[in-house]
Amino acid sequence: MLNNIKIKSMDIKTLRKILNKKGFLLSRKSTIRKQTSLINLYKICFASLIIISFFYILPTSYKFVNKKFQPTLEIENSSNQKLTQVLEGKILDETDFNNENSDNTNQDLVYQELYGEVTEEDTLETGVRLKASVLYQLFEDTNYNLKDVRLNKVAKPVEIGKLPYELKEIQNVKKRKELFIQIVLPLILEENNKILLDRKKLFAILNKNNNSKSDNEWLNKKFKQYGISKRDIPTLKRRMDIIPASMAIAQAAKETGWGTSRFALEGNALFGQWTYTDKGIKPAAAEVGTTHKVMMFNVLKSSVRAYARNLNTHKSYKKMRYIRAIQRDNEGILNSLELVTYLDNYAETGKEYTIILKKIIEQNSLTDFDDVKILPNSEAVKNLI
Repeated sequence: MLNNIKIKSMDIKTLRKILNKKGFLLSRKSTIRKQTSLINLYKICFASLIIISFFYILPTSYKFVNKKFQPTLEIENSSNQKLTQVLEGKILDETDFNNENSDNTNQDLVYQELYGEVTEEDTLETGVRLKASVLYQLFEDTNYNLKDVRLNKVAKPVEIGKLPYELKEIQNVKKRKELFIQIVLPLILEENNKILLDRKKLFAILNKNNNSKSDNEWLNKKFKQYGISKRDIPTLKRRMDIIPASMAIAQAAKETGWGTSRFALEGNALFGQWTYTDKGIKPAAAEVGTTHKVMMFNVLKSSVRAYARNLNTHKSYKKMRYIRAIQRDNEGILNSLELVTYLDNYAETGKEYTIILKKIIEQNSLTDFDDVKILPNSEAVKNLI
């Protein structure tokens, strides 16, 4: 039946006319694709222009908003003026320090954090007491001698846990002093390095626009360690600083008789710090009714850490820290002969005590050790040198 149907041939023009009459719109396929591509390109270009414009004006807008809505902070560097006042004796009144908001101290917090931390670390240490002859051989094998240290300004990272009992038997005063310095100098420098690392991190955090959670946690920890009950950054900056090696050696020498005292040999106490806890040595000459003892430690480095924290936190040494901050701001170099003047509260003899410290520093040329660096035992310490 299909064979009887005749289908007429039809050209393209005729077909187009028929479809147009029916309402169909015909167009070339390539033309539709081109129009769609052009529309998409226009959209992409427009969106890109908006994004680029946004990021272009963002910094300018941020600066404008900050300028409009935040007060301008002016920081005055009055260090030179204050140094002159100090030298003239005009700024040593307690009110001057309070006006500087320099010491918001919670002393109970200091003792809790300080001795809790030091005691915890100290209990993990045992320490070995080496004989003097063994120490001499050790220092000789490692080429560690004070003549080279004074000349090259570099000390060996030798950590001695306890003083040798034979120290008090060395008749040659010069040799006894040299051995004592060889033992305590690396311990002092190591503690100072730890403080410098903390100080470097503190200034790095202060230079950030925004602090991370770990930054704030670290700051809170340091506020506690340095006995600051309020988040007082200027006070933290003043307290978080080193103790000049010459001053520390002089005090250790004075408090222990160059390492020969009972407190030093039995309790590893280099600085005669008092305690009212059970862990201490009762002074033989203590007055009746007194309950204080001299703090004792398992190893010498714990004594050094407790000493540094004591000078950096206790209200008795506020003036010393203040002068140290001025020295740091003006010259960057700490002058121990000036700083010891403000340690009159360290001993009952007061001013006489500071005079003796100056003599020990000068007579033994201890300032030679103030710019000595200890050989690094880590990459972080290496960056401090």
